Amino acid sequence: MISIKKDKEIKLMRQAGAILAEVMQRLVPYVQRGVSTLELDKLAEEMIRKRGAKPAFKGYGDKRNKYPATLCASVNEQVVHALPDKNKILKQGDIIGLDCGVKYKKYYSDMAITLGVGKISPQKEKLIVVTKKSLEKAISIIKEGIFLGDVSYTIQSFVEKNGFSVVRQLTGHGIGKKLHEEPSIFNYGEPKTGPILKAGMTLAIEPMVNMGDWQVETLGDGWTIVTKDRKLSAHFEHTILVTKTGAEVLTK
Repeated sequence: MISIKKDKEIKLMRQAGAILAEVMQRLVPYVQRGVSTLELDKLAEEMIRKRGAKPAFKGYGDKRNKYPATLCASVNEQVVHALPDKNKILKQGDIIGLDCGVKYKKYYSDMAITLGVGKISPQKEKLIVVTKKSLEKAISIIKEGIFLGDVSYTIQSFVEKNGFSVVRQLTGHGIGKKLHEEPSIFNYGEPKTGPILKAGMTLAIEPMVNMGDWQVETLGDGWTIVTKDRKLSAHFEHTILVTKTGAEVLTK
């Protein structure tokens, strides 16, 4: 069952989204050579709490393996959910995906960006640009009455046309009073399939794009997901509101 948010809920989600967007924007200048991913994590948590919100990811998961950090800081072949680490030091030419969530007055927002560390190769730059554009293209078609499969197909077709692959084992999701709600939003699919979008739905759209094959695997920490072929991966995400005439980006 995909929840339709009421006006007062949408107002709170706008606030949660604005807090997260500002935090992510303020993190960008700190992504540079010599900085550890744990330093970025601590900065993110400090900024979130300073704005009266809570880190959404911290403590997420089952009792046996709760996520211990505020940020997912995924470098190079790490696709998503990489644990921040004091020994993971950014180097010139790396790319890093920063994925973060905020909980504000019981409502969630979720967002991801991928950045280059210093000067990066043209192919790495293309991977980042294509991933970001695939998200923008998906958002541009969203409005009440379209099929969710149209969103998935838009992402997949654009990515594959540019010579990359979409991760198939991981999805975007609904979002609201829970970080992960219905529906699952695949980054591949067929037009005119899946549920029909309605105004008031809030969704986290998040293409994850690999330079090589789409296959991924989870490392021994139970969280870090990497490409099987160890080629690079990029990730972008926005929390959006479906309206009658389009999509409102809440994390902007």
